Amino acid sequence: MISVEARLARLALQGDQRAFAEIVELYQDKLYHMAYRMLYNRQEAEDVVQDVFLRVYKNLDRYDATMKFSTWIYRIATNLCIDKLRKRKPVYSLDAESGEHEGLDGYAMIPSDDRTPESELLLSDTQRIIHQAIETLPAKYKSVMVLRYLEELSLQEIGDVLDMPVTTVKTRVHRGREFLRKKLEHKL
Repeated sequence: MISVEARLARLALQGDQRAFAEIVELYQDKLYHMAYRMLYNRQEAEDVVQDVFLRVYKNLDRYDATMKFSTWIYRIATNLCIDKLRKRKPVYSLDAESGEHEGLDGYAMIPSDDRTPESELLLSDTQRIIHQAIETLPAKYKSVMVLRYLEELSLQEIGDVLDMPVTTVKTRVHRGREFLRKKLEHKL
């Protein structure tokens, strides 16, 4: 059975503008929230969402209907966010091997999907500290951590989105958690 998104993609490819508008309607808020959480910049997040839909429109013929549409569109969005992050000046690097410590268990402090940029001002000090720590993550860890803990994707889904083996995703989640733990141990 073909998914609603795959059907819309096929219709849009045939020139149905309403079908493409439905795809935009289905994904624009989700993609904006994901991009904002990776970039912490409203304008950059809006730019990424716009670029995603431009790329989707131009490349609909390359969409493989055997793949989940959400995986395909999240992959495009994540890659665009990573590109933006790489163009920024790196703040910290994580070259050291991570230890055997348990990671930080403060992910519950991160707000859910219904957070808006305006509500950012209302975050508690703890949430603000956690967000600042996430902001300092190197791009390869940040993308995995955002998809795992903020978008709540499974390890397999993250592997599909980022086109990497699940073992690599697990390693990056572990190293990202370790990076955050070290960053936050003196602040919380």
